[in-house]
Amino acid sequence: MVPDIDLAWRRGIRPEPPIPVSDWADRHRILPPTSAEPGRWRTDRTPYLRAAMDALSTASPYERVVLMKGAQTGGSEAGLNWLGYIIQNAPGIAMLVMPSLDMVRRNTTVRIDPLIEATPALRDLVAAPRSRDAGNSLFRKSFPGGQLVMTAANSAVGLRSTPVRYLFLDEVDGYPGDADGEGDPVDLAIQRTATFRGRRKIYMVSTPTLKGHSRIKAAFEHSDRRLYHVPCLRCGDMAPITWARIRWPEGRRDQAHLVCEACGGIHHEHEKPRLLAAGEWRATAEGDGRTAGFHLSALYSPWETWAEIAAEHGRVRKDPPRLQVWVNTKLGESWEDQAGDTVPADPLMARREDWGEALPATVAVLTAGVDVQGDRIEVQILGWGRDEEAWVIDYRVLWGDPSGPRLWSDLDMVLQATFPHPAGLDLPVRAAAIDTGGHHTKMAYEFCRTRLARRIWAIKGRGGPGIPVWPRRPTRTNKGKIPLFIVGVDAVKDAVYARLRLTEPGPGAIHFPRRLDAEYFRQLTAERVVTRFERGRPIRSWQPKRDGDRNEALDTFVYAHAALHGLISMGLRLNEEVEGVKEDALRMTFRPSAPVYRSRWLTK
Repeated sequence: MVPDIDLAWRRGIRPEPPIPVSDWADRHRILPPTSAEPGRWRTDRTPYLRAAMDALSTASPYERVVLMKGAQTGGSEAGLNWLGYIIQNAPGIAMLVMPSLDMVRRNTTVRIDPLIEATPALRDLVAAPRSRDAGNSLFRKSFPGGQLVMTAANSAVGLRSTPVRYLFLDEVDGYPGDADGEGDPVDLAIQRTATFRGRRKIYMVSTPTLKGHSRIKAAFEHSDRRLYHVPCLRCGDMAPITWARIRWPEGRRDQAHLVCEACGGIHHEHEKPRLLAAGEWRATAEGDGRTAGFHLSALYSPWETWAEIAAEHGRVRKDPPRLQVWVNTKLGESWEDQAGDTVPADPLMARREDWGEALPATVAVLTAGVDVQGDRIEVQILGWGRDEEAWVIDYRVLWGDPSGPRLWSDLDMVLQATFPHPAGLDLPVRAAAIDTGGHHTKMAYEFCRTRLARRIWAIKGRGGPGIPVWPRRPTRTNKGKIPLFIVGVDAVKDAVYARLRLTEPGPGAIHFPRRLDAEYFRQLTAERVVTRFERGRPIRSWQPKRDGDRNEALDTFVYAHAALHGLISMGLRLNEEVEGVKEDALRMTFRPSAPVYRSRWLTK
């Protein structure tokens, strides 16, 4: 036993080898078979990550590394390399924080466990997972000299559980504004590193979101703001790869290329590896001397071409909600909040249209949103076409007592109705979302429980940043009998208000029938975004413009929109549905005996 104790003691006082994180990754990291490019890690594949990884090395003078990034750039993989480096080369207590517990569980299964299992240098240092082994679980990995603790940003208990030397804050713009009422989760997590000041390392990585509310953008602004400059292969001028430098011939986005602003030289996609290999990071601000900041767009990604990015821009450029996603994930830039301004009701009412009794020809899918009040049930049915262009098909107020069965029977008849299509088809309501967070919750639960096969879903709206429109999986209520879907209402309202400003038909546009009255439009536009500050952090929320204003038209629109995303989560491809309706309509036109239209999308 004595030799073993002596060996452990010597290992504990041994200085950390001065190896950079990128060198460790090149020597030891093995990507699992589930990766896009399994096998040995090569930093040369993404040379722009070298500086960020090496700034996380224990020999680096930087305490904090900030990576504001686009999608498909390898930022999270750089963080995994750093965790492997910690486990083998510089043991200590490390904490990985993700937006939610579900994301922690998924990340452990999909990323952390494969990192350990596929990399021989780590496999023997972390105990094999066992059902009763607290040292290797979904939330904790123990290794000689340290531990990796994984927690969620919405768990104050997890964030203040233990002092940590290494802190990995992943997708920080998806964190809630407050952790269990105890303050900003980023501040709580960073406070865990206070006892290691001077030796701590903090890695913040995320795609940005809204301007003025983006944590990663604020952190980047306080750094030295580095941009990755690449040389022109024609004249040698060094400059970052920006969207303004991506050009293409008229109507040929598939031929997108990079243009040098100094000499006009053209660089094609196959030359990107040479550009990246010869690139270098250049600081554009002085910073505080302790924070290294990196901005990296998807234009640098070896896994996504300039043509693909340009083509996607062409599809979403007229639809603000989808364009925001493109700006955030492709350019790695924050988005100017357009939903903060109020939308007036009168111009919307002036845009009402006549399309007759049948559905508009381009509608392919119908969804409904239902709001339950003390003396009535309100229902809105939306029709959806290509790229989420929407038509308000029906809006009804069903008066009566929701505590009894008659009113719910009336609602059932509305949701079972079919609507004639101009080509002779009858379209049903494919899904409905019923709010259970207000009046008569038990009756709403019971109504949905017996109609799950018809995709009539019990929902509850929840505001706040980072909450998706539709959850990956429902929670369970009423003793586990009824699935309850938590809907991110703020995300939907942002999309709706941005699209209300579109005045031309096309992606995301919203159409209103002539029969809607002024009260509908007052309710649809009854809210606005309010920003308040709590403990110095901006908190953004949707509030009524005036106290007492009714907003059922907005709420039911939001719920019907959420129901569409519920269908999409089950496999619906909206644009393919539109094409399917067109094809079946043509068959019925030329063959009167053709069968009744059946959706190509199969219920799962």
